[in-house]
Amino acid sequence: MTHGYPLDHPRLFSELLYQKMIQINPGMAELELYEFRYALERLIPDRGWEAISWGEPDELDRVICQRSFFEKIQLKPVQNGKIVLDDTIVHLTRLLFAGLVMDVYPLDWVRERFYFDLRSFLFYVRTRYFTPAVLSHFGCKPYQTFPSGQVRFDVQQDIGYREYQLANREVDEAFIQIIRSVVAASGTPFLMTIAGPTASGKTEIVERLRGEMEKDGRRVNSIEMDHFYKDREFRDGHSLNQKVIHFEIFQNAMRDLMAGKRVTIPQYDFYAATSSHDLEGRLRPGAVPMEISPADILFLEGNFPFHIPEIARWIGLKVVYLADDPVRLKRKWKRDIDYRKKYDINYFCNRYFRTQYLRAVDVYQPLMEVCDMVVDTTSAAIWLLPQLSRELHPLT
Repeated sequence: MTHGYPLDHPRLFSELLYQKMIQINPGMAELELYEFRYALERLIPDRGWEAISWGEPDELDRVICQRSFFEKIQLKPVQNGKIVLDDTIVHLTRLLFAGLVMDVYPLDWVRERFYFDLRSFLFYVRTRYFTPAVLSHFGCKPYQTFPSGQVRFDVQQDIGYREYQLANREVDEAFIQIIRSVVAASGTPFLMTIAGPTASGKTEIVERLRGEMEKDGRRVNSIEMDHFYKDREFRDGHSLNQKVIHFEIFQNAMRDLMAGKRVTIPQYDFYAATSSHDLEGRLRPGAVPMEISPADILFLEGNFPFHIPEIARWIGLKVVYLADDPVRLKRKWKRDIDYRKKYDINYFCNRYFRTQYLRAVDVYQPLMEVCDMVVDTTSAAIWLLPQLSRELHPLT
């Protein structure tokens, strides 16, 4: 379906869209109208907004729930020798802009299904992590809830870790106390897995937990699952599964650590996006692996060991540490683009758009369906298995 007025009046179109977008993303109010137009300019279709065709909301609903929609996103499409945004991503944002102005897509409907990132000036599909199966697994009720500290991020374009940690203070402190109680009741050695989407804060919360456990006189060590990754060039476009990590090395390391042995594991270069080991698991010439010592408490940070039978039998507690996609994207702008300068910006956007849905379906939802605890920092809630909740109630 297409329409004329106001699609064929660019200044009126941008003014109407600006007012709508303030209601979609409150951070938009920080922009003056002329600044909004600067950002909008690169998204104007060659034949104008009147060239945009759209269907009914439920038609778009069906599209964004299909795996194929995300799988077709190209990570590195090239024009004139430069990586550009994938056409599907650009088209979705244009479609929603035009549909909002023409009142085809209601504001509440858009907010429920999409989020708008100010810095990339694009719409992304909102990922649902708490599926009916996940909610049922946890008895449909969180163990503890707190006032959300992350609402302050709604108007921000990027987020540094200091403010992220402050926003999560109450839920993190409650999480640390639960871990203390579980370790005290279970004894050592104790293997704990912490998984979660990129930029959710896994590494940082493990460091805090490590410090607290050491205060209690425990020997503590941690292993980042990311160090078992094969080269990013090999992984891109593949599902996150055993094939994209050095799985045999990983399995042997877990067995030996739980037997009290020191182990040697690969070391991943996060800047070069390469492993110390080649695709066959051999140490590359000149590369240096990592040594990991046994400990009373081992934290395994990673995204898929929970449901692997060879690993699950050793795990004392399985945790997913979670934050919503919009918040993590803002963290990644600060961390990966501003500080690490890790990605081409268009590649960064293409990759984030594509991978969040696919990894939720392939990794995080399945993990949440079998794990013992979910720490949802955005909603400031801790979810526990009902049995674990009953066991901890006298202790917490």
